[in-house]
Amino acid sequence: MTYTIDLPLDDSTRTPYTLSEPRDFGSHSTPFTSRVAYAAAHVVATPSLSPSPFRGRAGEGVDWDATLAYRRHLWSHGFAVAEAMDTSQRGMGLTWPMAQELIKRSIAEAKTVGGAVACGAGTDHLTPSPDRRLDEVMTAYESQVGTVEGLSGRVILMASRALAACAKNGDDYARVYDRILSQVKQPVIIHWLGDMFDPQLAGYWGSRDVSQAMQTCLAILHAHAAKVDGIKISLLDADREIEMRRRLPAGVRMYTGDDFNYPALILGDERGYSDALLGIFDAIAPAAAAAFHALDAGDTRRYCDLLEPTVALSRHIFQAPTYYYKTGITFLAYLNGHQDHFTMLGGQETARAVQHLAQLFVLADKAGLLRDPALAVARMKAYLAGRGAG
Repeated sequence: MTYTIDLPLDDSTRTPYTLSEPRDFGSHSTPFTSRVAYAAAHVVATPSLSPSPFRGRAGEGVDWDATLAYRRHLWSHGFAVAEAMDTSQRGMGLTWPMAQELIKRSIAEAKTVGGAVACGAGTDHLTPSPDRRLDEVMTAYESQVGTVEGLSGRVILMASRALAACAKNGDDYARVYDRILSQVKQPVIIHWLGDMFDPQLAGYWGSRDVSQAMQTCLAILHAHAAKVDGIKISLLDADREIEMRRRLPAGVRMYTGDDFNYPALILGDERGYSDALLGIFDAIAPAAAAAFHALDAGDTRRYCDLLEPTVALSRHIFQAPTYYYKTGITFLAYLNGHQDHFTMLGGQETARAVQHLAQLFVLADKAGLLRDPALAVARMKAYLAGRGAG
């Protein structure tokens, strides 16, 4: 059956758009063998209880059944889940008390289904200020790391707004990371999140010069290689990632966080490749899982064929201002029936324009990622009507 919908793809006109058939990506439930792949997962809000940013208490505003069901969806495609990261609106609606509850529930759910999960530990319960002492930042990190490790969880050491606000130079970063990494119980993933994802992290590692920042970060990695599983960098700069990947200590993985250039970075070159920890995998899990299994089988042509159509969608979702990408991720989950509404913590569903989400609809269809065209059309029409564009 053919489905057509009129979409507001620009400010002045409505354009009829006819959907294609959904692509059959097959069933891929087993973990991947050639690459490690984490999908950073979003949370599903409870519309009547969705809190204002930074005011949520533990459990307030989160639909736990739908949130955990989405993690089961990701695990069912073979992905590990990166929990309580920026994709879950950490620092943009998801507070630390809420994140604690999310981590607790996600770790327990992973055990019931045999899924892999790693959880974000940072300092977001500490208000950033240039007057903070480094000891306060260290104590905040220790508290959150202790929470994750106390649940037998694996740690992703998140970038700290508090540290970015008070650190004077790269030596201050070294002091903080030296202390935390000397204490962790098992190797962690370190997260370098660029300021396009979070403006409060500008100048991370003590410098706005990326080369100098990278040098500081690499020195920390080399000093603590036994305590570091890998580093995820989210700079949206493929050349910088490759440069850093070639300078990592032996045994330390590069996890790409580049939602613009992930197919080539994961495929790699004659000198290595990147594993992955990506927010876009939340949205494109069926296609990405099929691509990883093709790569496992040595079929790079099929790998590229499966992932390339998703790049335009990803670049659209992550376009500037990049930190609003969670809106597109959540909207696609709504279109595909993974949640019954398009409501986000802190009202973030309004962060993108109607035209942006209409174009997302088109790009998702072109990538074969609208699994039920009739449902997607019905929900797109409901959204447009609700925004006065129906």
